[in-house]
Amino acid sequence: MVNMERWLNKVAVVTGASSGIGAATTKNLIKAGFQVIGLARRIDRLNELKSQLPSDKRQQLTVTHCDVSCTESVDKAFSEILEKFGGIDVLINNAGCAIGGQLCTMDTKVLEKVLQTNVMGVVRCTQIAFKSMKERDVNGHIIIMNSVGGHKVLTALPRLPVSNIYSPTKYALTAMSDIYRQEFAAFKTKIKITSISPGLVDTEMVNEKVRQRHDKCMLDPHDVAHAILYALSTPVDVQVHEIIIRPLGEIF
Repeated sequence: MVNMERWLNKVAVVTGASSGIGAATTKNLIKAGFQVIGLARRIDRLNELKSQLPSDKRQQLTVTHCDVSCTESVDKAFSEILEKFGGIDVLINNAGCAIGGQLCTMDTKVLEKVLQTNVMGVVRCTQIAFKSMKERDVNGHIIIMNSVGGHKVLTALPRLPVSNIYSPTKYALTAMSDIYRQEFAAFKTKIKITSISPGLVDTEMVNEKVRQRHDKCMLDPHDVAHAILYALSTPVDVQVHEIIIRPLGEIF
């Protein structure tokens, strides 16, 4: 039984909350008693998610538009959050994207979009959440949704590789997680950092060919959401720095 009492009524921000891992995590955090701010570009999907909650829980979810690849959008969304709630206690950096193609031939503007979403979006959201947690001297927690692709480049041979810049962005998150761990300690804060690296997850990011090949060997988004709850449930002096979670039988 996870121990979540200390998080009751605390403020959690979830990026990419409209589907997949983000939506599953949002539901779990609401059940755990958080006030959750769900951020995403697709407001209609966020409102649909809110309507699916029990009527007595809907007030715990605040729906806010945010495109994490755009610094101005992030700053606007977080400014509204801080004004309304006074601070952030937990940040789930979940938003991410993958666009198929080859690194040696793709339009650099497309690659920049992936970099801005997967790396710089995490940087900016974390900067704002860190400032809020540090100034209030709280036991905060920042979670980064990484990938097994951030620890090993997944081979596609003999097929043509299509992951291009995705794996490098996840390798960046692996390095950033340890940099944050060192910085948070050097600043003498009580903020934890956790990187969660799932294998293949059954989300909208999985293309149809991959789904057909691996439909019986994928994680459910709730499997990853449960891992987030585990990291949050640890005692204040315990930091789970890295979780790698794979579906049984995965051979990547």
